[in-house]
Amino acid sequence: MARTETANRPSEARSRLLSTAARIFYAEGIHAVGVDRIITEAQVTRATFYRHFPGKDDLVVAYLQGADQAIRGQVDAVLAAGPPAGDAVRAVAASIAEGIRSPGFRGCAFLNAVAEYPDPGHPVHRTVLAHREWFLDTINTLMARIQQDSAEPAAQHFVMLRDGAMAAGCLFDPVLICETFLRGIDGLVETHAARRPA
Repeated sequence: MARTETANRPSEARSRLLSTAARIFYAEGIHAVGVDRIITEAQVTRATFYRHFPGKDDLVVAYLQGADQAIRGQVDAVLAAGPPAGDAVRAVAASIAEGIRSPGFRGCAFLNAVAEYPDPGHPVHRTVLAHREWFLDTINTLMARIQQDSAEPAAQHFVMLRDGAMAAGCLFDPVLICETFLRGIDGLVETHAARRPA
């Protein structure tokens, strides 16, 4: 029984490596941080690191996959309450605004990562794209529930507003940025809901 529970649960060392990498990568950038520092701060051996991650890129992908799962969990929590689609879109935006207003906010982890990994064939770049495709599809589905006509452009508009808020939120007053972002999303939902089918 204990063996099965352990097999299904990530090792403590792997969890420490991921939480350490996530903290440092997000705060300081990915290329700026070496494996040696992560090993030291996570208090693991080099052999333990390489047992869990064949290389730094594998750790970066795992870090982004963890961020992806956290965001999916936030969106799932919003949708689990079963709100009308327009309220769901606003609630997703509100959860984004909450993140922007949080201490230590330094922009979007995915946009930050893709800026460091511009090669479309690189696993890190592909991980970022997979997350963004899921997010756009999720918003597109919600927009289609509000009004099928032009749901995709409305979803793309949402993502662009979100990207702008994430970029500006670490440069300027996050409270004002979030007010502007949420006002923009509210207007987008209202405009989309009022759209007449072609």
